[in-house]
Amino acid sequence: MNTRPTRILAAVCLVLTALLSVVSMLWQPEFSADPAARLSAIDAAGSSATVSAVAFVLAQLPFLVAAVAVALLAHPHAPRAAWTGGVLGVVGGFGHSVFGGLALGYLALAADATHRPAMGAAITRAEDGPATLFMAMGLVGTVLGLVVLGIALFRSRAVPRWVPIALWSFVVLEFALSNVAAWASLASGVVYLAAFGGIAAHLLRDREGAPIGRGTSASAVEV
Repeated sequence: MNTRPTRILAAVCLVLTALLSVVSMLWQPEFSADPAARLSAIDAAGSSATVSAVAFVLAQLPFLVAAVAVALLAHPHAPRAAWTGGVLGVVGGFGHSVFGGLALGYLALAADATHRPAMGAAITRAEDGPATLFMAMGLVGTVLGLVVLGIALFRSRAVPRWVPIALWSFVVLEFALSNVAAWASLASGVVYLAAFGGIAAHLLRDREGAPIGRGTSASAVEV
């Protein structure tokens, strides 16, 4: 992670996963616990549902790289939290990738309105099977991963203090408030872009070849 090309790759992945995640969140149809109603909403949303599902899947690969990059950034001065957060983040990205595959399947099923009740029953069986484990991995791994990576960044002082605070704010807004407040999803997207964009800017800033996470970096002195 000390070479310029690696820094650029990490920065691109940070910004790309945040952008794709925001697109997915903003274009996502209203989510319903009832599979048949969910398929109906996907069908009614049309192309926006397709954009949301595809963006969600595409966001997972750069997220895996981003999680590792943030862990390496914070590792020199917060090794335990960095490794824990990195592992949780990778687990979360993998779980979300599996769920993304299911979401792409929902797009194909949604167009068949005639057999929608049967399709909904099939989705229920699928989500109650092994897919439950992967869905839990995606949610729990991502939430805890971002929280712990935020702790690692806060302790390591590798970036300005507002960056981990923004990560924590994103978790609260997206996973706790988005279901009860319409503005929460938009706000979560803004802070997510700000947090990952801030880390990306740090990686791209000229440090005269200093390893990322070095305690003597300018950002560590500033906070």
